[in-house]
Amino acid sequence: METIDEKIKAIINHFKLNNFSFSKRIGVTGTTVDSIVNGRPQSDGSRKKTKPGYDVLSAIIEEFNINPDYLFGRSTVMLKEDVSEIQTYSGVPQVVSVNQENEENVVYVPIKARAGYLDGYGDTEFIETLPSFNMPHLNNGTFRCFEVQGNSMVRTFFDGDLVFGKYVESLNEVKDGRVYVIVSKNDGIVLKRVINRVEKRGKLILKSDNKDGNYPTYTIDVEDIMEIWYVTMFASKQMPEPVDIYDRLHELESQLIELKDALNTKAIKN
Repeated sequence: METIDEKIKAIINHFKLNNFSFSKRIGVTGTTVDSIVNGRPQSDGSRKKTKPGYDVLSAIIEEFNINPDYLFGRSTVMLKEDVSEIQTYSGVPQVVSVNQENEENVVYVPIKARAGYLDGYGDTEFIETLPSFNMPHLNNGTFRCFEVQGNSMVRTFFDGDLVFGKYVESLNEVKDGRVYVIVSKNDGIVLKRVINRVEKRGKLILKSDNKDGNYPTYTIDVEDIMEIWYVTMFASKQMPEPVDIYDRLHELESQLIELKDALNTKAIKN
């Protein structure tokens, strides 16, 4: 993450200024700006950078219309005018479905509805066109059911499986190594195992469970994320293959039965 002096230098470069002209714009000396950006010379030959005070930061924000969250490390967006153009993650889903008892339904998003969902996830009329149902044990949150498409998560989930996701209210709640459904502007609806780097880099790292080499790990910017659903349950048509220990137990059981039959046959002959 950029330090405060690097961000001030970036602002200077953005407005095509030098340290002196920048200092005049914010009402301080050129030496003050130079000590922040380049540092003061020390007796040992090194340079020690000065941290800008409140007055300096306030002047920069007011003079250049800078987004305060940019300077304080909470955003990568420099200018206030650009903040409104970038979607921020909402702590609640834009649309929910309820039954006659005012209990939240689980909205089902099949594969054929995925394209429409990207435009209609915040549209009440569109959400009402999707199937919905109530599951009593899915409570304390808003849940959505997505049909799995493709083989990127094979070993864990298969094409056509159903995953039930709970809406994540804050990106900081995303836990490393867990599986989420991510709805984004550029990638659509994807099911991935996630590594959270929102605070450090403003990104999520998305990984596939399928290790055949066709599904590389990649990152997604916070600004591209529209919804995230934490997968808490799934339903699958795929029955798991017996694990090796069961095969060996079955073989041992078969051998015991054959031995018992052989002993019984021998006893009868005697």
